[in-house]
Amino acid sequence: MSVASLQGRDFLSMADFSTEEIQALLQLAAQMKAGAVQVRCAKVLGLLFQKASTRTRVSFSVAIYQLGGQVLDLNATVTQVSRGEPTIDTARVLERYLDVVAIRTFEQQEVETFAHYAKIPVINALTDLEHPCQVLADLLTIQEEFGTLAGLTLAYLGDGNNVAHSLMLGCALMGMNVHIATPAEYQPDAGIVERTRAIACDRSSVLLTQDPYEAVTGAHVLYTDVWASMGQEDLAATRIPIFQPYQVNEALLAQAEPKAIVLHCLPAHREEEITDAVIEGSQSRIWDEAENRLHAQKALLASLLGGVSS
Repeated sequence: MSVASLQGRDFLSMADFSTEEIQALLQLAAQMKAGAVQVRCAKVLGLLFQKASTRTRVSFSVAIYQLGGQVLDLNATVTQVSRGEPTIDTARVLERYLDVVAIRTFEQQEVETFAHYAKIPVINALTDLEHPCQVLADLLTIQEEFGTLAGLTLAYLGDGNNVAHSLMLGCALMGMNVHIATPAEYQPDAGIVERTRAIACDRSSVLLTQDPYEAVTGAHVLYTDVWASMGQEDLAATRIPIFQPYQVNEALLAQAEPKAIVLHCLPAHREEEITDAVIEGSQSRIWDEAENRLHAQKALLASLLGGVSS
């Protein structure tokens, strides 16, 4: 399947695309990264962000520039959004100026409402429920390392947050086993778990556990994120003793497959969820993962906007 089926579509959840569509998207990203395919797409991308961002903001901006387009950074504090303009009004105005919009906000419902009222492609650049653009880059990084995705096992350790949710869905779609290790009171959203199990069916396994060593046994990829997501920073100190057993350190890494790699979506709190030795170690692919945000999102933009290959 080609990426032509994605033109004009929204990307609000990993589950919005089929296995074949994600495979085609990852193939295009790899080709663009290698310089084997050049895509031109002289369109305008709007970034409507209500949360802080480094990698997402910069990678989307560079991606659209490299495609031959332009970006408008629609900081919520300098738009009418900050004065309470309804999402349904903002959506119907911005669709008349922009070709595509990436939204970083709190509630998943907000991006869904925006997409319902806007006729242009809408991209979820992070909500409290999902972070699908991050997981496209993660899958690209894993595929680069192992040459395939199906049959591999990814172990996620820490908070059952938005990154965990998108990883679960993405791994299930690509035939990967996914092990999620969290404290009992920080498990992933039950609806996401149910949807992941339905996607995985007989193709792959889904394990939820409170035991980090059980999760990493046999894993090809170890993945972690901060223990307190954006907007929860005031809870960080109280969470440290709860999450300490889930720290990705050398002892935990030694229980995984010998050639296992380590990923982190960043920013990292070194010596909390991951040790300095691991993040700087030979099995870390965190910097490749960060770079791949650019390539995966460039392929995504080109596909949604119908860019022309040369």
